[in-house]
Amino acid sequence: MSLKLQGIFVPIATAFDHAGIVYRAKLRHNIEKWNRTGLAGYVVMGSTGESVMLAAEEKVAIWEYAAEDTASDKLLIAGTGMESVRETVCLTNRAAELGYKAAMVRTPHYYKNLIQSSAAQALYFRAVADQSRIPIIIYNWPQTTGVDIPVDAVVALSEHPNVIAIKESSGNLEKVMQMIREVKQGFQVLVGSAPTLWPSLLMGACGAILAYANAAPYSVIAIWEAYRRREEEAGLDWQNRIGRPAWLVTARYGIPGLKYAMDLNGYYGGPPRLPLCPASSEARKEIEEAFRDLKG
Repeated sequence: MSLKLQGIFVPIATAFDHAGIVYRAKLRHNIEKWNRTGLAGYVVMGSTGESVMLAAEEKVAIWEYAAEDTASDKLLIAGTGMESVRETVCLTNRAAELGYKAAMVRTPHYYKNLIQSSAAQALYFRAVADQSRIPIIIYNWPQTTGVDIPVDAVVALSEHPNVIAIKESSGNLEKVMQMIREVKQGFQVLVGSAPTLWPSLLMGACGAILAYANAAPYSVIAIWEAYRRREEEAGLDWQNRIGRPAWLVTARYGIPGLKYAMDLNGYYGGPPRLPLCPASSEARKEIEEAFRDLKG
């Protein structure tokens, strides 16, 4: 039976101390707080976890820590994408050994002029899925990678028995709609853009993996619950409320802004890892203003 991915997942931020070392106690603090919410599960070592800044052994340690602290009703997904098939498979199967139920794998992009075609992207994901012991979720975030996996590649990959979903973070509603329409039945489309959550759910997305949920999970869980209960007014109201704060801590100020919003809301954000710099005083002021009514 295929893994069901429904609801709101948080791609957890990595807690670092001021020396840039993984802060075990604060990671536990955050997970214990999220355990008490209606989040469906956690993505550990996604982009929000600053995974590109961490060594393989650090990633494995964080997967172990998160697995120890996660409540039994939360689904664990590992972010395992690397540039080569070999290294991605190696990390994915290590996560499988630690009890992770699926792997989220980003589009390879370093040699983008050679690998952004449908054929090259499909080859990469097929090769990973063939060798992976757990199901694969394609992760598309073209604003960061510079590679936008084409819909036809996703449609082709939806036929692979071990490729079960995509996290589509482009914010392109037209693309989300086309994917939902054309992929094989049972293939799941999750979105990664909080500012377009409500319309994406109405189009048929089965849920979302949202960086913003690190700081204010209740507000996006409220949108999911409004969708499930067909409470359109409540869903739209919450969507309008989160629009600006979600934009600030993702598109505008990114991880440093998100970590500051977490600090404001009773989670541990702490510093990002260099070369990312903490949010400026101007950014902090804007974030404080935007999150004023979204505390806790």
